[in-house]
Amino acid sequence: MLIEVAIGIAAAPPAVFALLADIRHWPEWASQITELTVLTPGPIAVGTCYRETRTMQGRTVSQEITIQELQPPVRFVTGAITHGTRFAGVHRVEPDGVGSRLVVGFLAQPVTLSAALIHPLMWLMRGRLRRQIERDLADFKRAAEQQPGDGV
Repeated sequence: MLIEVAIGIAAAPPAVFALLADIRHWPEWASQITELTVLTPGPIAVGTCYRETRTMQGRTVSQEITIQELQPPVRFVTGAITHGTRFAGVHRVEPDGVGSRLVVGFLAQPVTLSAALIHPLMWLMRGRLRRQIERDLADFKRAAEQQPGDGV
């Protein structure tokens, strides 16, 4: 299952990417993220693991996530495996006129037989997942456009 959502942002691509890749500060702008703990010492890089706690549909959910790709200033990919399903968040920052376009793709692929059997139920949650991504993007847009000196 793939869900892809995009939003225009009135900020230059390097500024958008810098805010996006600064995972330690996500709880400051993402209203659904209540806590984020970086589990890997050192700078944020490919292989960095973090635990994200967020509110989803009225429940608190924590997930350990790994940064799989970090290609400034255009591509940022995170991933996790839980309940037999591989999840990936693919973030692309594209120039868009004088600003940027942020495209977020959410991919879920079953990797075990039991996950494959219940995977059709994920399609029933597709609308909720899309709305969650849209809320995250709206929060991100506000934060990116409020950065001093980074707007266009």
